[in-house]
Amino acid sequence: MDFEKLIVYQKAKEFNRRINEDVLSHQSIDRIVRDQLRRASLSIVLNIAEGCSRFSKADRKNYFVISRGSTFESVAILDVLSAGIIDLALISILKALAEEISKMLFVMIKNLLK
Repeated sequence: MDFEKLIVYQKAKEFNRRINEDVLSHQSIDRIVRDQLRRASLSIVLNIAEGCSRFSKADRKNYFVISRGSTFESVAILDVLSAGIIDLALISILKALAEEISKMLFVMIKNLLK
């Protein structure tokens, strides 16, 4: 599938993998917060894929906007977890990856507005 070749999709998968392996493995994270972060980070990946399947620019844009919103949501949850729950170096790495994803999605959204 074409979306699998997109760098933003690959980075989103990496972000989701790192969240699942490096963050959600901590037992000290509240179950509700853990579930929300799991769903938000997965939503980034899934909405990029689904957006690529749409024919109209408006539909594609909508899915990429949702994906970008899930990126922001994930970062907000990481901010909450940075209060002594998760290592700050790991949070910094994940935030940098999320920023890359967000910028790529922004460009994709902007290009669909033309």
